[in-house]
Amino acid sequence: MITRTRLAAGTCALLAALAAGLAFPAGAVAGEPTGEDAPKVDLVLDVSGSMRTRDIDGGTRMAAAKQAFNEVLDATPEEVELGIRTLGADYPGDDRRTGCKDTAQLYPVGPLDRTEAKTAVATLAPTGWTPIGPALLKAADDLDGGAGSKRIVLISDGEDTCAPLDPCEVAREIAAKGIGLTIDTLGLVPNAKMRQQLSCIAEATGGTYTSVEHTDELTEKVNQLVDRAADPVVTPVATRGADSCAKAPTLKSGLYTDRAEFGAQRWYRVDVAPGRELRASVSVGADRAVNPSHGVLLRAVTAHGREIVRGEAAGDGRTDVLSTGLRYPKAEGGSDDEPAEAVCLQVTHSFSVASGVKTTPGLPLELTVDVVDGPSDADDVASFGLGRGWWLLGVLVLVGFLAGLLWGWLSRWWFAVWRTN
Repeated sequence: MITRTRLAAGTCALLAALAAGLAFPAGAVAGEPTGEDAPKVDLVLDVSGSMRTRDIDGGTRMAAAKQAFNEVLDATPEEVELGIRTLGADYPGDDRRTGCKDTAQLYPVGPLDRTEAKTAVATLAPTGWTPIGPALLKAADDLDGGAGSKRIVLISDGEDTCAPLDPCEVAREIAAKGIGLTIDTLGLVPNAKMRQQLSCIAEATGGTYTSVEHTDELTEKVNQLVDRAADPVVTPVATRGADSCAKAPTLKSGLYTDRAEFGAQRWYRVDVAPGRELRASVSVGADRAVNPSHGVLLRAVTAHGREIVRGEAAGDGRTDVLSTGLRYPKAEGGSDDEPAEAVCLQVTHSFSVASGVKTTPGLPLELTVDVVDGPSDADDVASFGLGRGWWLLGVLVLVGFLAGLLWGWLSRWWFAVWRTN
């Protein structure tokens, strides 16, 4: 769970997105890939002495990692540039200063030669310390440069042994650079302390933590993370919502960023043609100390102010980002030339700050807009337009009334037969 001490790091990705989008005008088309740079992945493997332990499917942790790596290397997409870094692989001694420098690039990040990479992995043997912090710093340098996605996948069976260089603080420093690097962590047969540390590292950069106790689980998870790196990178577009529906900027499908002022509303407009469905979601992040109780409201209203549907969420201070969403299907029109309907999205939040905390600028806001083909199946609940479906409620009431009459008649008939007999 994200804690108050991770407040800034927890929303750094959202703030970086705001900064990245400032050069784009409001209403621009969003959601396009950022460039042709290849996605990069650095697999960081713990090769410390504890990897000799035999508790994964009857074999050692190192054997499980090697088998998983070989299968991952075979399945790595061609477009992904992959590298392998080790920690604790070379120094077997007791000198802490030397042991905490024991991290090396086993295979450089770049186009993958599967045979060469597998040969390098085969040479590994559990050896020394667990310098997670230093390894993450070096791995970030391995991935430096380029605009494509960057991902570190850390596999470890123990917590860092090189304090006071806290790997969680290292992850926050990497996130604060705004280079779009994500760290995912996998814990082999984890204990509580290791789980807490690896979770903290992942949370700091928007990554994921997974505990692993079997070889096939390790293979599957690493494959998922490598494949995820190949997904296109989407750049949010900065926009500025208005203080009323009439003045709202018109947005197309895409990802947008803005600032949500305290005690104010933000309005945006989306044109929804007949037979299409609007799907929208909003996230508001707390980039400063806020009071524990807060909420976010997203409303879809007509140009005349009538509410169509809403989404809302409440928070209790245990997370730094609050999100909600909504759907609105526009029914097919009576004619082919029926114009699109202007739908206004209103964003409101109830975050508040303690005395002395600045309220300007507003909190970072991320808005996703998607207009897709409307539902075609009659059993799709959205196709009934529940945001304004009074007629459906009437049908349900009528069916219930008729069922009650039928049941009452049958009960009276059965009672009469029983008394006669």
